Amino acid sequence: MRNFFRSEHGNFAVITALAMVPIMTGVAGVVDFVSINNKAGKLQNSLDISALAIGTKYYSGMSGDELTSLGRDFFDSNLARARDEASELIYNHQLTEFDASATTSGDISHIEVISTIEQKGMIGNIDWRTTRRAVVEVAPGQPACVLALDPTASAAVKLQGSTQVVLDGCVIASNFSANDSVSRGGSAQVAAECVTTVGGTEGLTGYNTDLECGIPRVNQYASLDPLMSVVPPSYTACKSVPGGKTKTLSPGTFFNKTISGDVTLDPGVYILRGGQIKLGGNGSLTGSGVTIFLMEGAEFTSNANEVINLSPPSEGPYAGITIYQERTNTDAVVINGGSGSNVTGFIYAPSAHVFYAANSDMSGSGQCIRVVGNTVEMTGNSSVASNCEAELGGKKMYAGRSITLVR
Repeated sequence: MRNFFRSEHGNFAVITALAMVPIMTGVAGVVDFVSINNKAGKLQNSLDISALAIGTKYYSGMSGDELTSLGRDFFDSNLARARDEASELIYNHQLTEFDASATTSGDISHIEVISTIEQKGMIGNIDWRTTRRAVVEVAPGQPACVLALDPTASAAVKLQGSTQVVLDGCVIASNFSANDSVSRGGSAQVAAECVTTVGGTEGLTGYNTDLECGIPRVNQYASLDPLMSVVPPSYTACKSVPGGKTKTLSPGTFFNKTISGDVTLDPGVYILRGGQIKLGGNGSLTGSGVTIFLMEGAEFTSNANEVINLSPPSEGPYAGITIYQERTNTDAVVINGGSGSNVTGFIYAPSAHVFYAANSDMSGSGQCIRVVGNTVEMTGNSSVASNCEAELGGKKMYAGRSITLVR
């Protein structure tokens, strides 16, 4: 033993053994550090993609749970690596959280997604942990006056016949992705700030088209449903409809009734559970400060020999909304008022075709109307104003959006 300690070879072996402990610990630490940073890079990439994807579908009023659920789908699909035939997420057991949230100031929204990944160290009880987040800014496009929501319908916005459509400072928008997303035909004339589509356009060239933006903006992000967060009111006790051609109705719920003749609506909310508004020859419908909800298959149909004068309330939860058709209702909304008709506010039928044949005074300042349908067809003459914030109860509609990764 004495010879071993006196031996230079023995001393070297002891020193080497002692030195290997911190060296191996350091090597293990480097390996752990490189590994967690590699995973952090993949984590950041997935978060960036998730935040951008949420931005394309985000609408005001989405809950935190809805945001997280939407973002998690994209997050998982971009973090996945095949471990076996079941394509298990190889890092999933190391993720401690995934959350998404949104904050809005004015018309600008910021969406933040955050997640943490951790792993056990190679030596000892060291836990390596890193948190990453991504933030995108969602800004609205230009104000829109006409919007078709259907992503698959041919000629989702159709301008036909002898139409003269003047949209003062606002945009025609369509979420259809094909080449005829917005279609102009016949002798229709269109003047607008711009046309914005997910797909392309047809017939928007030559002297019949006057766009302030020069040419249509195609291949854009889809436009948001401006009334997505609006919840229809609860039903109240069903009311009757007076007989005779001339009648005045007060607000309430009407079940399977046909409203016809010369009808005056007192200000307030009208809920139609089934039934229809079908005025009949030379009938009229007049109401100031009214919102009509078309529920359970209720229909709204007016003809060219009828006069429609409707405007929405300027205050309350349904401010700015004149006609609201529930999302499960696919019956067409037909507004074909004759001379003297004037309709303002939102005409909203997100799952149905909206046929709008206006005959407004083209020399006037324009109507504060916003037409939103699954598909939209416009004939007749209409002058639509862009600056209507007061008349529309502060509700706004935009064409497209911009999405920027800011962090």
